[in-house]
Amino acid sequence: MDLPAVRQPVLDRRDRILAGLATILPADAVIHDAAELRAYECDALSAYRCPPLAVILPRTTAEVAAALAFLHREGVPVVPRGAGTSLAGGAMPTADAVLVGLARMNRVLEVDLANRFIRVEAGRTNLSVTAAVEADGFFYAPDPSSQLACAIGGNIAMNSGGAHCLKYGVTTNNLLGVTLVRMDGTVLELGGPWLDAGGIDLLGVVCGSEGQLGIVTEAVLRISPKPEGARPVLIGFASSRDAGACVADIIRAGVLPVAIEFMDRPCIRACEDFAHAGYPDCEALLIIEVEGSGAEIDEQLALIRSIAGRHDPVEVRESGSEAESARIWLGRKSAFGAMGQINDYMCLDGVIPVSALPEVLDRIGAMSREFGLDVANVFHAGDGNLHPLILYDANKPGDLERCEAFGAAILKLCVAVGGCLTGEHGVGIEKRDLMEVQFTRDDLEAQMRVKDLFDPGWLLNAAKVFPLHLSAGRAI
Repeated sequence: MDLPAVRQPVLDRRDRILAGLATILPADAVIHDAAELRAYECDALSAYRCPPLAVILPRTTAEVAAALAFLHREGVPVVPRGAGTSLAGGAMPTADAVLVGLARMNRVLEVDLANRFIRVEAGRTNLSVTAAVEADGFFYAPDPSSQLACAIGGNIAMNSGGAHCLKYGVTTNNLLGVTLVRMDGTVLELGGPWLDAGGIDLLGVVCGSEGQLGIVTEAVLRISPKPEGARPVLIGFASSRDAGACVADIIRAGVLPVAIEFMDRPCIRACEDFAHAGYPDCEALLIIEVEGSGAEIDEQLALIRSIAGRHDPVEVRESGSEAESARIWLGRKSAFGAMGQINDYMCLDGVIPVSALPEVLDRIGAMSREFGLDVANVFHAGDGNLHPLILYDANKPGDLERCEAFGAAILKLCVAVGGCLTGEHGVGIEKRDLMEVQFTRDDLEAQMRVKDLFDPGWLLNAAKVFPLHLSAGRAI
């Protein structure tokens, strides 16, 4: 994995840059000690590390704007960071960059239940948004597996989804407005607390832009009424192909569960050992949740059970209580942590048509044998958002490179069957060099022109998203 050439003049001016930041921010908001910088040298794609020049921890939009204006004048690259949970290297710094951490910007600024929105700062964690409104009967729908830790700003940068995105959509479907600070310190208000904003849809451009266009400091989010009831069902299968075919048939039948989650045997066993959720002993497992009134739930689950019966399930088990439902979801939400206890792994994020699930799962199994690396599958099956976990030994020479080659082969397969490179993790550095697999040069040129407009100096989140041989020399 290549990084751009370090801007040596920036490093040569390090003391001057630190002194300038110290005049803008409180003393405890500027971190430059080498030992303390180690905490920020990577995100959740921990195979790659690079300490930044410095870290700043602003508390307000005004502080972010003042710091960016100064860094813009000095020509210093900037890397935004929410909670550092990015699995694509989206928050990995470069040695000449100042990392802007938003963890201290975590307040709820406004709650409007009548108009169903909440305004929060970008450092607020995903799960705590729901916590702020659940007593009033509302919730925030996007629910990434890292929702206990991940920040709203990062969710917006990567357009994060989660298990319940099948019915409620991903971040862009639940985002009403943002406060965005451009690299030159300009503060923009995009969208707002209403259904549709007039003019060009710049909000849609910013959501999923991976910190390339500006730093989101505040967000207006749609909150939804909690459903009358919800109930998951576990369905075990003798093969991943059978489970994939069942998912395709459920979607084809026009049923819209709130979630359809897939786990294969390696992931099932790891999650069971970790969370003791009571998962069955099988080759593949679906967790399907429906919601509504009691009658609606019964009707939907009866149809799902009928469809599943065509694929010879080895076990079908409906949740019988709130406690059992919580255990079922604890197992799924613990998947990444559970796998991390037993092996190093790289988590991918390709998307495919649901109809291609059986074919793609078979091919991933064959690739696992070809590359000599095990793979565990856990993903949002309802919308075809795959999350293969490729297991490797970080201490074994050549294993990381083999893992990366295996991952690239899976992502190319996703594109080949009509899918795309990412559903919610973003491109970052992980998929940067695969962008030409999905997009033509003209496509990428159009995307880079948008960045030219927002960030002409190409100082924001350098070395991410676009292949370096295309973005080199882009700054003006």
